[in-house]
Amino acid sequence: MRLFQNSGVYRSYRPRLDRLTRDCGTFDAAISAFLDDRFGAAHLLKPILERDPSAFFANGDDEYSQRLWAKENGLPVSATLSDILLAQIEEHRTEVFYNIDPMRYGDSFLARLPGSVRRTIAWRAAPSEGGQFLKHDLVVNNFPAILAAYRDQGANTAAFFPAHDPVMDGYAAREDRDIDLLFVGSYSRYHLRRAAMLEAIASLRGTANVVMFLDRSRFTRLAETPLGWVGPLREHRRPPNIRRVAQGPVFGRDLLSAIGRAKIVVNGAIDMVGTERGNMRVWEAMGCGAALLSDTGSYPEHMRADVHFETYANSEQVVEKALGLLADDSRRQKMAGEGYAMISTAYSKTAQWEAFALLAS
Repeated sequence: MRLFQNSGVYRSYRPRLDRLTRDCGTFDAAISAFLDDRFGAAHLLKPILERDPSAFFANGDDEYSQRLWAKENGLPVSATLSDILLAQIEEHRTEVFYNIDPMRYGDSFLARLPGSVRRTIAWRAAPSEGGQFLKHDLVVNNFPAILAAYRDQGANTAAFFPAHDPVMDGYAAREDRDIDLLFVGSYSRYHLRRAAMLEAIASLRGTANVVMFLDRSRFTRLAETPLGWVGPLREHRRPPNIRRVAQGPVFGRDLLSAIGRAKIVVNGAIDMVGTERGNMRVWEAMGCGAALLSDTGSYPEHMRADVHFETYANSEQVVEKALGLLADDSRRQKMAGEGYAMISTAYSKTAQWEAFALLAS
C-alpha cells in the first residue's frame, strides 16, 4: 500500500513549529523535525513514524515546508497549497489518501485526485453539520455519536482509534514526579463543566503542586492585561486561582515531558461531546505513565474506570478524588501502571496500523 497521510498544524503550535524548522533547508529535514517532536503522533500511522519509503507525510497547511517541496520539485511560485499537495500525491503515486485535515482539503480537493488513488479516508472527530468532506470513501473517528451524525448526512463511516506512541515509554518510566496535579488544554468560560472543574482543581494550589498549561483565546489574553480590568473584556478574565497556577500552552515533546513529571493528569471533556469520552489527553496521560482523573462517561473499549483511571462526576467530586489519589501512593501508582499497560498494548501502533489496513482494503 502506498500511503499518503496529510495533516494540519494547530494554530497555537505554529510558533513552535516555526522554531523547529526555521534552519531546515529541505522538505525532508523540516518533516523530520516535525515528526521528531511527536505533535499529534497518536494519529500518525506506523509507516509514517517509521519513515517507510512507501509512505509520504505532509502538513498541507504548513507554508514553509510545503514551499520547500515545491521549490525542490520545480513547481512555480504561483502554486497554491492545494496545488502542492496534489503534486505530492501525484509524484508519490498514492494509493490510499488518509486526510487528517478534511475541513481544508474536502470534497472539491478529492475531485482533483489522480487515478492512482483508490481509497480516501478522512479523520474528523467533531460535529460538522454541512461539512463538505463527506465524499471520502470513509469518515473515521472514535466517537460513535459523531459517526452516527455523519451517517445521517450520507457518509460512510467506521470506528478508528488513536494509538500509543512508543516514544512515550521513556516518559512513562519516570518515577520522580514533582507535579501533583496537571491539566493541559484550553480554558473557555463557555465550556461550563470544564471551567468549573479547573477552578476546583486550582483551589488546591495551597496544598498541592498544581500546574496548568492553558491555551488562551485572544479575548482572554487582552482581558488579562491592564486594558481588560475595566469594560466588557472583564468577563473574559480567568478566575484568580486559575491565573495563579496557569502557564502558557505546551506541545510536542514538552507536553510529554510535562505529563512525565505529573502524578495525576486531570482531564475534562468539552461540552459538545455529550457523554462520550476519548479525547487525546486520555491517550497521552496513560501513555506517559500518569494516573488519569477524568470525567464520567462512555469510554472506548478496553478502558475501564477504577482500573485504568479514576472518574469524577462534578467539580466537587474532582477535588475529593484528586486528594484521595494523592494520599494513596500505592493505589495511584498501581492505577497508573494498569493504564499504561492497557494503552500501550490494546492501542499499540501495530494494532492501529492493522486496523487501518483493513479499512483501506
